[in-house]
Amino acid sequence: MHIDAESGLARGAQYLPSPHCDERPPGTGVELLVIHAISLPPGQYGGPDVPALFCGTLDCTRRADYADLAGLRVSAHFFIRRDGLLLQFVPVHRRAWHAGVSRFAGRERCNDFSLGIELEGCDHDRFTPAQYAVLAALTRALRRAFAAIRAEAIVGHSDIAPGRKTDPGPHFDWAAYRAQTFSARSP
Repeated sequence: MHIDAESGLARGAQYLPSPHCDERPPGTGVELLVIHAISLPPGQYGGPDVPALFCGTLDCTRRADYADLAGLRVSAHFFIRRDGLLLQFVPVHRRAWHAGVSRFAGRERCNDFSLGIELEGCDHDRFTPAQYAVLAALTRALRRAFAAIRAEAIVGHSDIAPGRKTDPGPHFDWAAYRAQTFSARSP
């Protein structure tokens, strides 16, 4: 996998541009990678609702449990489906609105200096081998593009918003992900 320096897009990702992004503050580089989990409807996979949410086209009147999402302006740089399909919503040089109120290593406003990767999932289900494989390859490509992303600066949403967020959740296998990502045999 490769990140194009000019476009900020990952080769092989399906690009669906989100309006929910903006420029990073002047002089701010990417130093943090945040892993999230999302499913819409909650606990259901494969539908169009997560991409619609990130693109600002989700019909929140269609389901009663979507009422809280009305007017929400949220996105992520990437979304990895259960089958490993990689979608990209925001070029990596732009700021996606994924972290919300957040703090890492004494710095607030993590959106300013981070990339957000959403996995299709929830706190109650394990993630798939295909998701881990794509996440590991994407992480390696992002670290090649942004040398400032240290291994210890790859965290879950719950790490930067404790008490407010739980994702990627208890079923995310950090040890397997790190082994696959940082293995000497990994491309």
